[in-house]
Amino acid sequence: MSATRMMILGLVQWMQPVHGYDVRRELLSWSADKWANVQPGSIYHGLRKLSEEGLLREVATEQVGARPARTTYEITEKGVAEFESLLRNNWWNLSGSPDPFMAAFSFLPALPREEAAAALRSRAMQLEAGNKQLAAAMAADWATKKPVYVNWMWELAMERAEAEIRWCSRVAGLIEAGTAYFPGQ
Repeated sequence: MSATRMMILGLVQWMQPVHGYDVRRELLSWSADKWANVQPGSIYHGLRKLSEEGLLREVATEQVGARPARTTYEITEKGVAEFESLLRNNWWNLSGSPDPFMAAFSFLPALPREEAAAALRSRAMQLEAGNKQLAAAMAADWATKKPVYVNWMWELAMERAEAEIRWCSRVAGLIEAGTAYFPGQ
């Protein structure tokens, strides 16, 4: 929740006063659900929780027609301090994000070699498709309206994916070649 918490606080500070819908829309336009694990369904819950903790304040609630009520938020001084603390912590400290693939890969011998190599090649193809999608997004007209650092973040994601693509291909080849999994095999 730390990344979600930081991103919600940061966006409210940046866009305030702001409706939860606008925070959600902005995060989705950044594809934050993919690279920051910010789930769209958790944003409204996060806004309410941050409000309860005194990090945000509800400044208005309005209802237009039959639509659901929309609450407008602003960040509090306590929220600014929390945002700055989370921001600096994430800038200055490395933290590995849990990747279920790493847990699965630790049981490599449980899969037949042919399937393991095929899964790695499939993973590489999925990463390549993701990179093509990001490249297309970066070339789209709407991307020119985003801050330049959004493209820089996407470039980083693409570079990381390229490294994993190379790794998947190399390890798939080693598995296919019959490289022993354990010393002394």
